[in-house]
Amino acid sequence: MKNVLVTGASGFIGQALCARLLADGWRVCAALRDSGRGPGLLPGCEQRLVGEIGPGTDWLSPLKEVDIVVHLAARVHVMREKESDPLAEFRRVNVEGTLNLARHAVAAGVQRFVYLSSIKVNGEETRTGCSFSEEDHPAPQDAYAVSKWEAEQGLRELADKTGLEVVIIRPPLVYGPGVKANFLAMMQWLSRGIPLPLGAIRNRRSLVALDNLVDMVVTCLDHPSAVNQIFLVADGEDLSTPELLRRTGEALGKPSRLLPMPVWMLEAGARLLGKRAVVQRLCGSLHVDIAKARMILAWNPPQSVDQALRLTAHHFLEKSEGE
Repeated sequence: MKNVLVTGASGFIGQALCARLLADGWRVCAALRDSGRGPGLLPGCEQRLVGEIGPGTDWLSPLKEVDIVVHLAARVHVMREKESDPLAEFRRVNVEGTLNLARHAVAAGVQRFVYLSSIKVNGEETRTGCSFSEEDHPAPQDAYAVSKWEAEQGLRELADKTGLEVVIIRPPLVYGPGVKANFLAMMQWLSRGIPLPLGAIRNRRSLVALDNLVDMVVTCLDHPSAVNQIFLVADGEDLSTPELLRRTGEALGKPSRLLPMPVWMLEAGARLLGKRAVVQRLCGSLHVDIAKARMILAWNPPQSVDQALRLTAHHFLEKSEGE
């Protein structure tokens, strides 16, 4: 039985991953920033305190007797950025912090390092009829994506020099029970019956259900063909924005009220309000090709989109009733 250290263990993805690993019989070490969140959220995990993750984090003790590291922790999108140089801060945590952990992992004798990157390394959207793949030339467009790409490069260089087995996974938007941010806001709008001017959008976007992403990570922990590979991951079914709203509404038991406002009007309004990135995600396409994972790992998403939406909606409704 191997020991797996999970960073970001108390987060949305980390909690689900730790629960799955424990259920599968792995020994799980949860790397936590502080001791305040671990006991209730991560029952069954050994807690190892690391403090803030950065270039100076001391991993000597947390990595004792660890065979595999799954690095989920990262500085993610900040809605109200306070840093004068956001890219420098993203690099400090996501690049220097990641490579510091990886170098400590090599020194501690860790065999494999699974890194959760982002589809944003490939770019922000795909053209009609095209899809992102692992062979694309990276085109990160914001500070977060740049930091993820630079961390990937550093990890691959370290793997070449040391023999550390590195696996990189790039997911698109992740949804599932307990999801926050824009997906949560979407469910709140639908549950309140708020009309949404998104009925005329004709795009295709790949998402990944939480359980599907966790299953992919678990597959990469010990699969011999995963070594030093990059994998894209998604549900295997793309949805337009109106389709996602309709099917999420069905899962919630609420009709989706979609108004067919022309896309050019949405884009014009977004420019005036400074929300171009939001409308780009709503109107643009982002298709992810998971053929490599299917072929090399024999991996297929175990959960359908509708199954995942029902679980997500059920959790949302239960929480709403309790508030």
